[in-house]
Order: sequence, then C-alpha cells, then structure tokens
Amino acid sequence: MKVYIGTGGYTNEDWIGEDLLYPPGTKQTDFLSIYAQHFDAVELNSSFYGIPGLKAFEGMAKRSAGRTRMAVKLNKVFTHDQTPQDSDFDRMLQSPEPLREAGIMGPYLAQFPYRFHRTPQNRKYLQALAERFAGHELAVEFRHQSWDKPEVREGLREFGLIWVSPDYPPVAGVPEPSLHVTADVAYLRLHGRNSGNWWSGESAAERHDYRYTQAEMDEWAAKVAFVDGEVDELYVFFENTTKGHALKNIPMLRQALIAQGIAVTEPKPLQDSLL
Repeated sequence: MKVYIGTGGYTNEDWIGEDLLYPPGTKQTDFLSIYAQHFDAVELNSSFYGIPGLKAFEGMAKRSAGRTRMAVKLNKVFTHDQTPQDSDFDRMLQSPEPLREAGIMGPYLAQFPYRFHRTPQNRKYLQALAERFAGHELAVEFRHQSWDKPEVREGLREFGLIWVSPDYPPVAGVPEPSLHVTADVAYLRLHGRNSGNWWSGESAAERHDYRYTQAEMDEWAAKVAFVDGEVDELYVFFENTTKGHALKNIPMLRQALIAQGIAVTEPKPLQDSLL
C-alpha cells in the first residue's frame, strides 16, 4: 500500500513565518513549489470555485516538479448546485490532462454538502454523475449520516467509486470516523474535532480550528494498518490547515504509521529549497 499524505489546499497565508512552511516574504506563486518539497499529495481547492484551464494545470504540474499527487475537487456546480452542463463535464474532465501526463493525477473529489441526504432523487443524481466520470477515479464524501450504511458502500463498490472516510467532530448527524474501503484506492479526510464550531463556525477556518493529539493520530494509524493489503493506494488529507495545525499533525501521523509498520515516504527538499 502506497500512502500519500497532504493537506486540503496549499495557499495558506498563515503558513508564512519563521518555523512554518513558507519563509517570510514568500509569494503565492512560489507556494506550490515549496509545498511539493515536503508533501507528496495535495487536494486542489481552486477547482471547486472555478474550473482551471489547461494552462493553469500545466503550471501546477511544472511548479510541483512532478513530486506531488493532486486530487482535484469537483466544481460546486456538480456537488452543491447539482446543475452541471455538458460543457462543465468537458472542462472538468479535460483540463487536468497535464496532471495525467505528468503522472501526478490523483482522484477527483466530490464533496457533497450536509444537505445532500440519501433520497431517491439524490441517489439517481449520484449514479448519473458516476456514469459521466466512468474511467476516472472518483472519491465521494457524504456529510450526512443517512449515507453511512453498508449497502451504500456496496453500491459505490459496484460503480467503482471511492468512499471518502471522514474524521468529523463528535456531533450528531455525520458519518462515523471509520476507514472503509470500496475500491483499490482509499481516501481519508481529517477535518479536526472542533465540536463547538462545526455548526456555528462562520468560516471553514473556524470549523477546522483543531490540532490532533498524538493519541488520536495513533488511533488512525491503527485503522490504516488494519486495511493494509486491501488497497493499492491511500490518500490522507488534513483539512485543519488553519493556524498551521496540519503542518504539526502530519509528522505525528507519519510517526504513528511507521510504528505500525506502514511505509511512509517523506519527500526530500530539493537542493535549491528555500527552507
């Protein structure tokens, strides 16, 4: 099992500073090249707000020097508006081609909102979406607990979809923090456990304001070890990027995985690293 570990996005202003990822004065255009020297995976968030064109993805592949796998989040028209046109599918499927050519294309990520319950209408929509993305790895995150059922995961398995295993705060209405496998690729998103802000937080930064303990990382490492041998690849993404929490948690998880006998690759900085 190859394990890829990274964060949700790489453009974080609060990662700039002494003893952080980006040295003081770093320009945003240099973020990815520095990020790729330390992490072998990243979720691209920009595609959720606007689907980048070929040149944008070409630039990402170049700046990452082919070192970092990139999971591409589906644009909100697919998951939140649920009104995609043929042109949206064409652009979403074709624009990341430079990532495929560079060998760094990870799964697509369909992040559905909490209001996307398991209803007949939504089940039909998901099936239609899966058919349009057939032949591509598509990971699906459900935030409402109505989807957290064995029969749903069996359905995803039949369609070749990847169940996103989430770690949410211990609040009512969300899926349980378990690692499930429905394809040759597994996908884990760690959102933090800030129960107080999960529903009331005014921003994603507030909701994800949480730093995991070593004990919590040990728990997830044990779950990963349990599925070792069942999958070819595992993607682990930390969404608690605010205040640099993810930067502190990733080494903790790496340590916990190594203790479980799981091989983890830590990218080595290039010779011209700014760090």
